Amino acid sequence: MGVGVTRESCGGSGGRGRAGVTREFVSICRDHPAVIKRRFTSVLIVSGLSPLFVWLWKELTGIKPGISLLVLLGFRLEGIVPATLLPLLLTMVLFLGPLIQLSMDCPWDWVDGLKVMFDPRFWALCLSDMRWLRNQVIAPLTEELVFRACMLPMLIPCTGLGPAIFTCPLFFGVAHFHHVIEQLRFRQGSVASIFLSAAFQFSYTAVFGAYTAFIFIRTGHLIGPVLCHSFCNYIGFPAICAALEHPQRLTVVIFYVLGMVLFLLLLHPMTDPAFFGDVPICSLSATSSGFSVCS
Repeated sequence: MGVGVTRESCGGSGGRGRAGVTREFVSICRDHPAVIKRRFTSVLIVSGLSPLFVWLWKELTGIKPGISLLVLLGFRLEGIVPATLLPLLLTMVLFLGPLIQLSMDCPWDWVDGLKVMFDPRFWALCLSDMRWLRNQVIAPLTEELVFRACMLPMLIPCTGLGPAIFTCPLFFGVAHFHHVIEQLRFRQGSVASIFLSAAFQFSYTAVFGAYTAFIFIRTGHLIGPVLCHSFCNYIGFPAICAALEHPQRLTVVIFYVLGMVLFLLLLHPMTDPAFFGDVPICSLSATSSGFSVCS
């Protein structure tokens, strides 16, 4: 089935021929399959080249020559099971309020949800959806590979562990500013609203980037940040306004607060490096102050 692209779906204004407008909207609309496929190609090429830069940096600096590149990037088997489960469970605890809110509003019960989850046709449908592949697979994998696995090993020897956690997300946040160009080009709102939205997006992507950087350093695995990223892309930013207007507002708000409190209490215990074996990236810091992140 073809996907129609209209002015309403991608924004824009008149003043051009219909064919020209259609081609331009197709070229810029981020949800059009042709655009997604083109961006898949460019993103996968850049992501594939990124480890080569880490290897070159590693060879030129002579830092930790005994550690293989794959291990440094978080591709290792030691501690893989807790590194897969614990960060994802911790993130689900943080989103306890939105998950409860979603379950209250969902027309399905738990049994129906499990049936759908284990239905091969459901996954076949997901894998055939370009937007699903982008949001749940390609974006989490490539962004975490570039901005966490490849960037942190080069930042840590210069800044230390703690500062690297908060420096790395700044690049991650700026990388999302290309949406501003699209919105301004097709006038998807006022200039003030577009930049306000961009500032908000930069803020929460930077906070999320700091969280996944923390997870990567504490676990020494890439799988945890990727799964957390995919989960957060699926859930989206918490609908706080909807929660405050929910028919069962008190219950929903309690779970929102409970989730945040439990998250803060469990953040260090559930990411204890002892669960994940030897974490090579922790030994890259030249300063002792940052080692508290790894203990």
